[in-house]
Amino acid sequence: MCVAGVLLTAHLLPPRQALGSLCSPWAAPRVGPLPLAPAMVRISKPKTFQAYLDDCHRRYSCAHCRAHLANHDDLISKSFQGSQGRAYLFNSVTLPGTALCPCRVNVGCGPAEERVLLTGLHAVADIHCENCKTTLGWKYEQAFESSQKYKEGKYIIELNHMIKDNGWD
Repeated sequence: MCVAGVLLTAHLLPPRQALGSLCSPWAAPRVGPLPLAPAMVRISKPKTFQAYLDDCHRRYSCAHCRAHLANHDDLISKSFQGSQGRAYLFNSVTLPGTALCPCRVNVGCGPAEERVLLTGLHAVADIHCENCKTTLGWKYEQAFESSQKYKEGKYIIELNHMIKDNGWD
């Protein structure tokens, strides 16, 4: 019998197949491992998103895997600079209509660290797509200058990591 590419010995086989392999009843008994065939079909995990945003809203999705990231209604500003180019500032990346739920829509958050950005010192945490693990931008955890306090709890998503999806004319 062939199991994981190895032929089992004849004493473990049923009596009718004791002279040959179950892989081919007419073949002579083999000793040792069977030759491995090259992989012709690659089995991959299907892409599933943790959450989908409502179809009636304009939204932004991950440019790499199309996971839903944020609603257009949560966009605060289009004039921000990310580490790799232009970026948008979002009020949240939470599910619409669930202000009490802290769930993020397909966005994970790393640990906070202090960084000197163009507007001064901030404590920020990198955010990434939960589906494809691409770093999207960061979340402002704390601003140390009073003029920058409005950014606390807001999210930066860089343009080269998102696309406009659904309802854009």
